[in-house]
Amino acid sequence: MHEGRIESCNPSCQPEHTKTVAKRDAFIEIGMEACGGAHYWARKLKAMGHTVRLIAPQFVKPYVKTNKNDAADAEAICEAVARPNMRFVPVKNIEQQSVLSVHRVRQSFVRARTAQANQIRGLLSEFGLVVPQGISHIAQRVPELLEDATNELTGSFRVLIQRLTEHLKELDRQVRELEAQIQAWHRENDASCKLAKVPGIGPITASALIASIGDATSFANGRQLAAWLGLVPRQNSSGGKNVLLGISKRGDTYLRTLLIHGARSVIQAASRKEQKEGWLQRLLARRNWNVAAVALANKNARIVWALLARGREFHSDYTAARIAV
Repeated sequence: MHEGRIESCNPSCQPEHTKTVAKRDAFIEIGMEACGGAHYWARKLKAMGHTVRLIAPQFVKPYVKTNKNDAADAEAICEAVARPNMRFVPVKNIEQQSVLSVHRVRQSFVRARTAQANQIRGLLSEFGLVVPQGISHIAQRVPELLEDATNELTGSFRVLIQRLTEHLKELDRQVRELEAQIQAWHRENDASCKLAKVPGIGPITASALIASIGDATSFANGRQLAAWLGLVPRQNSSGGKNVLLGISKRGDTYLRTLLIHGARSVIQAASRKEQKEGWLQRLLARRNWNVAAVALANKNARIVWALLARGREFHSDYTAARIAV
């Protein structure tokens, strides 16, 4: 099945060992688990002329026959990479990893900003001062509460809340700067600008999709991309009886969250227009908003595959051509 010998490799292995193997064999297909540093070593080994296959760890685990150790893991990787129907992780280039790093750091700052805002609201509620949810309310209400001498806040507590508010402003500034960096990269990337034309996909989502997917032709169709994002139903079928459950929630949680949030914004805009025609309106007539949001995110994922794999442009009035029988 393979032109040469299959080697398993741990991404943390020393480059000297890799060079020795390369000298001994003219062609090697190397299988590695997609863990930390895997994409770096995959690029290095591909530059030497080898074929590198990255496998998700959950696909390797079923082939481990005994207790976990390096020898058992290497044997399991060799067994998994030789399977004809195995799904592999595309190797990311340096630019993709750089953009995704910005996305990850922005996501961590957003979480820290939300946690900081909730902490401020929680501390103030202990003194009977209730601030509505939302960072904008904290920026408006907290300075007024600190200046109000009629409440029971002590001087040290006012200084503490002021310190937390300044930290919240710094986190918000970091988020806005990273978003500006992502948008600048988005404007320079033609594929990302193409995806941003789809309703429910903005610069943040488009750039994250481009950096994560890479070559869309590695997926056979749009459903495979949607399944990779965890937007298709789980199955519990047996005996010829098909049972579909909720979405699988596999794959990248960050991308799935962006697509679903974008779908919710489209649904809100459609509800304000009060239109009665169209696929989304018919879906909302028989399903709740959450189900419709996931369905629209699934549809957008398939549209993304069609735009990237087929090199097409998005048209809102596009209809599939029917084949005459």
